[in-house]
Amino acid sequence: MRKKELKLVVTFHTTADAMAMEKVCKEHGADGRLIPVPREISAGCGLAWCAGLEHREELKTIMQEAGIQEEDLHECMVLA
Repeated sequence: MRKKELKLVVTFHTTADAMAMEKVCKEHGADGRLIPVPREISAGCGLAWCAGLEHREELKTIMQEAGIQEEDLHECMVLA
């Protein structure tokens, strides 16, 4: 059975930004995956990027370089 772990969850204003995040992260070999936005978070679109907490600065740099605007960065319990 999968258990919940504390993760970094990046939310976006639009689905296009979430999809762009997935593409650029795959190109850079960055950690993470797209997930549905957890219930405890309110977000503009229904998708979020989930990654380990230790990847926060790397992901912020990738988003800045790619021109992707996050809605917010959260730390929350997510199924691993």
